[in-house]
Amino acid sequence: MIIGVGVDVVDVARFGVALERTPALRDRLFTVGEKSLPLASLAARFAAKEALAKALGAPAGLHWTDATVERPRGQQPRLVVTGTVAARAAELGVATLHVSMSHDAGIASAVVIAEA
Repeated sequence: MIIGVGVDVVDVARFGVALERTPALRDRLFTVGEKSLPLASLAARFAAKEALAKALGAPAGLHWTDATVERPRGQQPRLVVTGTVAARAAELGVATLHVSMSHDAGIASAVVIAEA
């Protein structure tokens, strides 16, 4: 059963400007493993985290670094959740998270499905 679906799009250039203007934003939004990725990949991961929050009902108090997008070589991306995000997912009865990301023509996008 689907618990929630979230979709988000990010303008890559605008996101890059925000990261340059506010360097601490990178630490607030991304885990250690994500921070060094290219800008388009960061924008796609931010879109995935936004989509995840929406799929979970967008409650206040979720920490961005309690969700990370991992993409093992040759495999599909996956969301790994801890802390506040894992607690909200458990509260809703989420057993599986599906994520799809893309970036092209200056836009990054992501879809997340939360499944019981």
